Amino acid sequence: MRPAELDRVTVAEAADRYVELVRAKTVTGALSPASAEVYARDVATLVELAGERAILDDLTGADIDAVLLAFARRPDGRTTRPSGGEGPAGQAGQSPSSQARFRRSISALFKHATLAGWVQLNPMTRSTVTAKQRGGLRAERRALTREQARGLIGAAQEAPGTPPEQGKRRDQRIELRDAVIVLLLATMGPRVSELVRANVEDFFTNDGVRYWRIFGKGGRTRDVPLPDDVARVLQAYLEQERAHAGAPGTPGATGRPDDGKALLLSWRGRRLARGDVQAVIDRVQQRVDPDQRRSVTPHGLRHTTATHLLADAVDMDAVRRVLGHSDLSTLGRYRDELPGELEVAMRSHPLLRGRPHQP
Repeated sequence: MRPAELDRVTVAEAADRYVELVRAKTVTGALSPASAEVYARDVATLVELAGERAILDDLTGADIDAVLLAFARRPDGRTTRPSGGEGPAGQAGQSPSSQARFRRSISALFKHATLAGWVQLNPMTRSTVTAKQRGGLRAERRALTREQARGLIGAAQEAPGTPPEQGKRRDQRIELRDAVIVLLLATMGPRVSELVRANVEDFFTNDGVRYWRIFGKGGRTRDVPLPDDVARVLQAYLEQERAHAGAPGTPGATGRPDDGKALLLSWRGRRLARGDVQAVIDRVQQRVDPDQRRSVTPHGLRHTTATHLLADAVDMDAVRRVLGHSDLSTLGRYRDELPGELEVAMRSHPLLRGRPHQP
């Protein structure tokens, strides 16, 4: 039975009380000391990611999603990643088993918090991120809502106008490049592998329209027109930033000979790796209004493209060609449910449009 009054404790206070309770269970043999320390470590990570001064009851499902995905991307010293990217060299994110364990640990904390009267509603029940042993933590609904997507796109479009970070030279600017990455992912939905493999020569103009020749799975190619806003940012990037990235004589330039053709370069002149793209999205997300912000992966932006094109009644075969699917049936996996879409569909029913309202 839940207490009648809510105890608005901070995340740090709740963590301290919960860990004390967990460690007490080792005395009775209900829990092993090793397990208790694992719980304590995971709860300490929650405090770090959520903020020690945040009120536990104020955390929402979206906050929990952000914490879970942030943990999943934390460097794990036990595994390594190739050097040359923009992320922490030699380190990879948490393993799927560690991610699942972390989710179980904080779920146990919030279950106790609900009974103890520290939260009115367990935010874990509103979380859209689930633990999958093989794939790690993933959001059940990957697509951003229209408001969330517009917030991210707006932040990307504003990026070229932001002042350079203090101390950065012209050849170290990456704002336009980051904007290109987010805009291409959010509006055209390429696979992240297709994005990082893209070369400058893959973008061409025909009859005044800018196209991207995308080299996809199975050696198939598709020519997809760029929205005008995306084409303008791309051109600005090519003229202003990319021309200086890793240029000969640039201090620290480490580009390989074959990187010269790449569309997306680090300021040192190296082709970006798949893992670098998530860091770019996260960086742009920091400029999004908190009310519109939700963590998303590159693949989630592919879902976003498919979901909103289909929701806007764009021809299914056209969407299939944009995404590079060989079969229409594949689109079903990329079409996510949007909040309120059924209500909107029924309010604008095609069989009732244009009919006079009956009294």
